[in-house]
Amino acid sequence: MDRTRFPAALRAVALLIGALLAFLASPLTLPAQAAAPGPRPPRGFVALADVDPTILQEMRYVTVHNFTGHRVDGYRRPLCVLTREAAEALHRAQRSLLRRGYSLKVYDCYRPQRAVNDFVAWAKDLADTRMKAEFYPRVDKTRLFADGYIAEKSGHSRGSTVDVTLVKLPVRPTRPYVPGEPLVPCYAPRGQRFPDNSVDMGTGFDCFDTLAHTLDPRITGVQRANRLLLKSSLESAGFVNLPEEWWHFTLRPEPFPDTYFDFPVLLRPAFPGALTPRHGG
Repeated sequence: MDRTRFPAALRAVALLIGALLAFLASPLTLPAQAAAPGPRPPRGFVALADVDPTILQEMRYVTVHNFTGHRVDGYRRPLCVLTREAAEALHRAQRSLLRRGYSLKVYDCYRPQRAVNDFVAWAKDLADTRMKAEFYPRVDKTRLFADGYIAEKSGHSRGSTVDVTLVKLPVRPTRPYVPGEPLVPCYAPRGQRFPDNSVDMGTGFDCFDTLAHTLDPRITGVQRANRLLLKSSLESAGFVNLPEEWWHFTLRPEPFPDTYFDFPVLLRPAFPGALTPRHGG
Protein backbone atom coordinates (compact mmCIF):
# COMPACT_ATOMS: atom_id res chain seq x y z
CA MET A 1 0.00 0.00 0.00
CA ASP A 2 1.18 3.55 -0.79
CA ARG A 3 1.11 5.17 2.69
CA THR A 4 1.37 8.65 1.13
CA ARG A 5 -2.11 8.18 -0.31
CA PHE A 6 -3.67 6.90 2.98
CA PRO A 7 -4.64 10.34 4.46
CA ALA A 8 -6.19 11.34 1.16
CA ALA A 9 -8.24 8.15 1.16
CA LEU A 10 -9.43 8.89 4.71
CA ARG A 11 -10.45 12.38 3.67
CA ALA A 12 -12.38 10.96 0.73
CA VAL A 13 -14.18 8.46 2.97
CA ALA A 14 -15.01 11.23 5.47
CA LEU A 15 -16.40 13.40 2.71
CA LEU A 16 -18.47 10.50 1.40
CA ILE A 17 -19.90 9.76 4.87
CA GLY A 18 -20.65 13.45 5.40
CA ALA A 19 -22.47 13.68 2.09
CA LEU A 20 -24.44 10.52 2.89
CA LEU A 21 -25.48 11.84 6.30
CA ALA A 22 -26.53 15.16 4.80
CA PHE A 23 -28.57 13.35 2.17
CA LEU A 24 -30.32 11.20 4.77
CA ALA A 25 -31.12 14.27 6.86
CA SER A 26 -32.49 16.13 3.88
CA PRO A 27 -36.31 16.58 3.87
CA LEU A 28 -36.21 15.61 0.21
CA THR A 29 -35.85 11.99 1.30
CA LEU A 30 -39.11 12.21 3.33
CA PRO A 31 -42.19 12.66 1.14
CA ALA A 32 -44.93 14.81 2.63
CA GLN A 33 -47.32 11.91 3.07
CA ALA A 34 -44.75 10.10 5.22
CA ALA A 35 -44.38 12.97 7.70
CA ALA A 36 -45.44 12.27 11.26
CA PRO A 37 -49.21 12.84 11.43
CA GLY A 38 -49.16 14.14 15.00
CA PRO A 39 -50.00 12.44 18.29
CA ARG A 40 -52.90 10.05 18.58
CA PRO A 41 -55.74 10.81 20.99
CA PRO A 42 -54.83 9.65 24.50
CA ARG A 43 -56.44 6.66 26.12
CA GLY A 44 -60.00 7.44 27.15
CA PHE A 45 -60.99 9.21 23.91
CA VAL A 46 -63.22 7.66 21.23
CA ALA A 47 -64.73 8.61 17.91
CA LEU A 48 -68.39 9.44 18.51
CA ALA A 49 -69.38 7.46 15.40
CA ASP A 50 -67.93 4.32 16.99
CA VAL A 51 -70.21 4.72 20.00
CA ASP A 52 -73.32 6.00 18.20
CA PRO A 53 -73.26 6.20 14.39
CA THR A 54 -76.81 7.61 14.30
CA ILE A 55 -75.77 11.00 15.72
CA LEU A 56 -75.32 13.46 12.86
CA GLN A 57 -72.04 15.33 12.46
CA GLU A 58 -71.52 18.70 10.79
CA MET A 59 -68.08 19.68 11.98
CA ARG A 60 -67.97 23.38 11.24
CA TYR A 61 -64.36 24.26 12.07
CA VAL A 62 -62.93 21.92 9.45
CA THR A 63 -64.75 24.12 6.91
CA VAL A 64 -64.63 27.86 6.20
CA HIS A 65 -68.26 28.31 7.30
CA ASN A 66 -67.50 29.57 10.80
CA PHE A 67 -66.94 32.93 12.44
CA THR A 68 -63.25 33.08 11.40
CA GLY A 69 -63.93 32.41 7.71
CA HIS A 70 -61.04 29.94 7.50
CA ARG A 71 -60.39 26.29 8.30
CA VAL A 72 -59.30 26.32 11.92
CA ASP A 73 -55.90 25.01 12.93
CA GLY A 74 -55.99 21.51 14.40
CA TYR A 75 -59.07 20.30 12.50
CA ARG A 76 -57.79 18.03 9.74
CA ARG A 77 -60.76 15.66 9.45
CA PRO A 78 -64.52 16.17 9.96
CA LEU A 79 -64.46 13.86 12.96
CA CYS A 80 -66.11 14.18 16.37
CA VAL A 81 -63.75 12.92 19.07
CA LEU A 82 -64.80 12.86 22.74
CA THR A 83 -64.04 11.17 26.00
CA ARG A 84 -65.76 7.81 26.13
CA GLU A 85 -67.96 9.03 28.98
CA ALA A 86 -69.21 12.02 26.98
CA ALA A 87 -69.83 9.92 23.87
CA GLU A 88 -71.83 7.37 25.85
CA ALA A 89 -73.86 10.12 27.51
CA LEU A 90 -74.72 11.51 24.06
CA HIS A 91 -75.76 8.02 23.04
CA ARG A 92 -78.20 7.87 25.98
CA ALA A 93 -79.71 11.19 24.99
CA GLN A 94 -79.92 10.10 21.35
CA ARG A 95 -81.84 6.93 22.22
CA SER A 96 -84.49 9.02 23.95
CA LEU A 97 -84.70 11.60 21.18
CA LEU A 98 -84.97 9.06 18.36
CA ARG A 99 -88.13 7.73 19.99
CA ARG A 100 -89.54 11.27 19.81
CA GLY A 101 -88.67 11.78 16.16
CA TYR A 102 -85.43 13.76 16.55
CA SER A 103 -81.71 13.25 16.16
CA LEU A 104 -78.80 15.03 17.74
CA LYS A 105 -76.33 16.80 15.45
CA VAL A 106 -72.91 17.92 16.66
CA TYR A 107 -71.08 20.97 15.32
CA ASP A 108 -67.97 20.66 17.49
CA CYS A 109 -66.62 18.18 20.01
CA TYR A 110 -63.05 17.95 21.30
CA ARG A 111 -61.18 21.11 20.29
CA PRO A 112 -57.36 21.18 20.23
CA GLN A 113 -55.67 23.98 22.16
CA ARG A 114 -54.04 25.04 18.89
CA ALA A 115 -57.55 25.73 17.54
CA VAL A 116 -58.29 27.92 20.56
CA ASN A 117 -55.02 29.75 19.87
CA ASP A 118 -56.19 30.23 16.28
CA PHE A 119 -59.43 31.81 17.56
CA VAL A 120 -57.43 34.14 19.79
CA ALA A 121 -55.13 35.22 16.95
CA TRP A 122 -58.15 35.82 14.70
CA ALA A 123 -59.89 37.90 17.37
CA LYS A 124 -56.81 40.11 17.73
CA ASP A 125 -56.77 40.78 13.98
CA LEU A 126 -59.34 43.57 13.95
CA ALA A 127 -59.06 43.96 10.17
CA ASP A 128 -60.49 40.48 9.52
CA THR A 129 -64.26 40.90 9.64
CA ARG A 130 -65.18 38.79 6.60
CA MET A 131 -67.83 36.77 8.52
CA LYS A 132 -69.13 39.55 10.76
CA ALA A 133 -72.41 39.96 8.87
CA GLU A 134 -73.47 36.43 9.82
CA PHE A 135 -71.88 35.55 13.14
CA TYR A 136 -71.47 38.82 15.09
CA PRO A 137 -73.32 41.60 13.25
CA ARG A 138 -74.18 43.53 16.44
CA VAL A 139 -70.89 43.01 18.29
CA ASP A 140 -67.80 45.11 17.68
CA LYS A 141 -64.80 42.84 17.22
CA THR A 142 -62.88 44.81 19.85
CA ARG A 143 -65.39 43.45 22.42
CA LEU A 144 -65.01 39.72 21.72
CA PHE A 145 -62.71 39.06 24.70
CA ALA A 146 -64.43 41.42 27.13
CA ASP A 147 -67.88 40.02 26.30
CA GLY A 148 -66.70 36.43 26.71
CA TYR A 149 -67.11 35.24 23.12
CA ILE A 150 -63.40 34.41 22.79
CA ALA A 151 -61.11 33.12 25.55
CA GLU A 152 -57.62 31.65 25.78
CA LYS A 153 -58.92 28.35 27.18
CA SER A 154 -61.97 26.29 26.23
CA GLY A 155 -63.74 23.44 27.96
CA HIS A 156 -63.86 21.73 24.56
CA SER A 157 -60.13 21.05 24.90
CA ARG A 158 -60.83 18.82 27.92
CA GLY A 159 -62.79 16.47 25.65
CA SER A 160 -66.21 16.35 27.32
CA THR A 161 -67.89 19.44 25.86
CA VAL A 162 -70.04 19.43 22.72
CA ASP A 163 -71.79 21.98 20.53
CA VAL A 164 -75.01 20.27 19.53
CA THR A 165 -78.49 20.81 18.12
CA LEU A 166 -81.62 18.87 17.16
CA VAL A 167 -82.70 17.73 13.71
CA LYS A 168 -86.24 16.59 12.98
CA LEU A 169 -86.59 13.15 11.39
CA PRO A 170 -86.48 12.27 8.55
CA VAL A 171 -83.23 14.12 8.07
CA ARG A 172 -82.97 16.62 5.26
CA PRO A 173 -79.46 17.50 4.10
CA THR A 174 -77.90 20.91 4.68
CA ARG A 175 -76.66 22.45 1.45
CA PRO A 176 -72.96 23.27 1.28
CA TYR A 177 -71.84 26.76 2.19
CA VAL A 178 -70.44 28.65 -0.80
CA PRO A 179 -67.52 30.91 0.15
CA GLY A 180 -68.33 34.50 -0.73
CA GLU A 181 -72.09 34.04 -0.75
CA PRO A 182 -74.15 36.88 0.79
CA LEU A 183 -74.22 36.59 4.58
CA VAL A 184 -77.39 36.91 6.67
CA PRO A 185 -77.41 37.68 10.42
CA CYS A 186 -77.47 34.56 12.57
CA TYR A 187 -80.52 35.87 14.42
CA ALA A 188 -82.58 36.53 11.28
CA PRO A 189 -85.80 34.52 10.79
CA ARG A 190 -85.07 30.90 9.98
CA GLY A 191 -86.21 31.24 6.37
CA GLN A 192 -83.65 33.98 5.75
CA ARG A 193 -80.49 32.77 7.50
CA PHE A 194 -78.23 29.95 6.30
CA PRO A 195 -80.44 26.88 5.74
CA ASP A 196 -79.19 24.56 8.47
CA ASN A 197 -81.31 21.42 8.82
CA SER A 198 -81.50 21.99 12.56
CA VAL A 199 -84.89 22.73 14.09
CA ASP A 200 -85.50 26.44 14.66
CA MET A 201 -83.56 27.47 17.75
CA GLY A 202 -84.04 31.20 17.25
CA THR A 203 -80.45 31.75 16.09
CA GLY A 204 -77.89 29.84 14.13
CA PHE A 205 -74.90 28.07 15.66
CA ASP A 206 -72.05 30.23 16.99
CA CYS A 207 -74.21 33.34 16.99
CA PHE A 208 -72.35 36.00 19.01
CA ASP A 209 -75.49 37.68 20.28
CA THR A 210 -77.53 37.76 23.48
CA LEU A 211 -80.39 36.11 21.59
CA ALA A 212 -78.28 32.96 21.72
CA HIS A 213 -78.60 32.86 25.53
CA THR A 214 -80.51 29.65 26.19
CA LEU A 215 -83.33 31.22 28.20
CA ASP A 216 -83.41 34.68 26.63
CA PRO A 217 -87.00 35.87 27.21
CA ARG A 218 -87.31 37.11 23.63
CA ILE A 219 -87.13 33.51 22.43
CA THR A 220 -90.66 32.14 22.70
CA GLY A 221 -93.04 29.59 21.18
CA VAL A 222 -91.58 26.76 19.09
CA GLN A 223 -88.06 28.17 19.29
CA ARG A 224 -88.11 28.11 23.09
CA ALA A 225 -89.67 24.65 23.12
CA ASN A 226 -86.89 23.36 20.86
CA ARG A 227 -84.21 24.79 23.13
CA LEU A 228 -85.84 23.31 26.21
CA LEU A 229 -86.16 19.89 24.56
CA LEU A 230 -82.45 19.90 23.74
CA LYS A 231 -81.55 21.15 27.21
CA SER A 232 -83.71 18.66 29.12
CA SER A 233 -82.61 15.72 26.97
CA LEU A 234 -78.93 16.40 27.54
CA GLU A 235 -79.34 17.27 31.19
CA SER A 236 -81.04 13.91 31.71
CA ALA A 237 -77.91 12.29 30.26
CA GLY A 238 -75.57 14.17 32.61
CA PHE A 239 -74.69 17.34 30.69
CA VAL A 240 -74.83 20.94 31.90
CA ASN A 241 -75.70 23.81 29.55
CA LEU A 242 -73.70 27.01 29.23
CA PRO A 243 -76.43 29.66 29.71
CA GLU A 244 -74.91 32.01 27.11
CA GLU A 245 -75.01 29.43 24.30
CA TRP A 246 -78.02 27.21 23.66
CA TRP A 247 -75.80 24.70 21.78
CA HIS A 248 -73.01 24.30 24.39
CA PHE A 249 -73.07 21.36 26.87
CA THR A 250 -70.46 19.85 29.19
CA LEU A 251 -70.60 16.45 30.87
CA ARG A 252 -70.43 16.46 34.65
CA PRO A 253 -68.25 15.16 36.17
CA GLU A 254 -65.54 15.44 33.52
CA PRO A 255 -62.93 12.69 33.19
CA PHE A 256 -60.19 15.31 32.60
CA PRO A 257 -61.36 18.43 34.46
CA ASP A 258 -57.94 20.13 34.54
CA THR A 259 -56.31 18.97 31.29
CA TYR A 260 -56.36 20.95 28.04
CA PHE A 261 -55.31 18.61 25.23
CA ASP A 262 -53.69 19.64 21.96
CA PHE A 263 -53.64 16.57 19.72
CA PRO A 264 -55.03 17.36 16.22
CA VAL A 265 -58.37 16.02 15.02
CA LEU A 266 -56.81 13.70 12.49
CA LEU A 267 -56.84 10.05 13.54
CA ARG A 268 -59.62 7.93 14.98
CA PRO A 269 -58.75 6.72 18.47
CA ALA A 270 -57.41 3.19 18.10
CA PHE A 271 -56.96 1.87 21.60
CA PRO A 272 -58.25 -1.51 22.79
CA GLY A 273 -62.01 -1.32 23.19
CA ALA A 274 -62.32 2.05 21.48
CA LEU A 275 -64.22 0.53 18.58
CA THR A 276 -66.57 -1.53 20.73
CA PRO A 277 -69.59 0.55 21.79
CA ARG A 278 -70.66 0.27 25.39
CA HIS A 279 -74.34 1.10 25.29
CA GLY A 280 -75.17 0.73 28.92
CA GLY A 281 -77.37 3.13 30.87
